[in-house]
Amino acid sequence: MLTWGRCLRIILRAWSEKAALLKTDRRGVAAIEFAFFAGLLSVAALNAVDVSIYVFQRMQIENATQMAAQAVSKKCDVNQLPATTNCAALNNAVQQAVHSTSLGTRVTLQSGSPSEGYYCVNSSNALQYVSDISSKPADCSAAGTPTLQPGDYIKITTTFSYAPLFPGFTVTRTFTTPIVRTALMRLG
Repeated sequence: MLTWGRCLRIILRAWSEKAALLKTDRRGVAAIEFAFFAGLLSVAALNAVDVSIYVFQRMQIENATQMAAQAVSKKCDVNQLPATTNCAALNNAVQQAVHSTSLGTRVTLQSGSPSEGYYCVNSSNALQYVSDISSKPADCSAAGTPTLQPGDYIKITTTFSYAPLFPGFTVTRTFTTPIVRTALMRLG
């Protein structure tokens, strides 16, 4: 007669024999190793794609911002300074330049941009804001370089909201967003 204990012993013996066979069987090991490697390789590839997209879009933002500043320089004559008040073509030229990259209208001007003011080079050779366009300073004393004359500069600031392609799997979720870029161009 077959009892529960005997059935259990038969089952355990069969499992132990199969387990002993598995210890020596190497079939499928390469497939398992490849699956682990392919997983790691996939994560690396996703990171490479996402980081590349971020860098490309950041370059597009920088390009759009520079092109907007240059558009003001082209459209607004030195005789039309200050450009933000005397150059009628300024806003249209800036908008067209900002939207001229592959990102199109997703690149936007930051509030208050474009702005214009007088800047001087300070003793550290850095450009320093000294006054708005309503009152031109006589020299650059405010920047610590009284022998220099202030220059009229246009300042363009753009923004772009970056969204990672693979937000849960890549390092781009830690990148700064929105991307903000600023360009200064001397007008006079």
